[in-house]
Amino acid sequence: MTFTDILLRLLQGASHTVLITITCSITGLLVGLIIVGLRRLCLTSLRFLLDSYAYIFRAIPVLVLLFMVYFGLPMLGLKVTPLVAMNMSLGLIASAYISEVFRGALDLVDTSEIIAAQSMGMTRAQILMYIEFPQMLRFAFPGLINEFTTILKYSPFAYTVGIPEITKQAMTLTATTMRGVEIYFAVGILYFVIYKTLLMSLHLLERYFRVPGIVPK
Repeated sequence: MTFTDILLRLLQGASHTVLITITCSITGLLVGLIIVGLRRLCLTSLRFLLDSYAYIFRAIPVLVLLFMVYFGLPMLGLKVTPLVAMNMSLGLIASAYISEVFRGALDLVDTSEIIAAQSMGMTRAQILMYIEFPQMLRFAFPGLINEFTTILKYSPFAYTVGIPEITKQAMTLTATTMRGVEIYFAVGILYFVIYKTLLMSLHLLERYFRVPGIVPK
């Protein structure tokens, strides 16, 4: 088996790695938006619960939560697929970090714009949707890029619940060929290519949505 053959075999798992990264990133992004939106709109008591969610999920290791979801929920009569388990573990943990990125970005929105919108009669929800959120997302791009790449790095945990992503394919190949150095070197190459593609895509989005006149440092 040549090095090219090894790469081709590993590519069979690359689609699963990309799928896990994208779906968990979307889960983290959407739940993070919901958390920061509710925190901005709701009462102090609910803010305490939302802050507790972020604190708890940032403290739980991804692998521990993944096993709790995938192996624990069936004991309660709720069986989930491996991909759903990844989103309920890695995706929700990512949402806790992303919500903190959003909270910091939201504080960068100029308060004078909020006061001006209030004077025009806009509701709190309208201000959040049309003034704060658009600017928050722009300010949050650097932090989001970091979190999305972190999700990619945690995606190999999917092999523990049976998803045949790159790491799972590498383990199978190593067991049959005993050429671990070459195989895991190829794994590193594939992860770098996926990472670089993800990074370039996010930077293109950042440039597209960048506020005119603001030059990043």
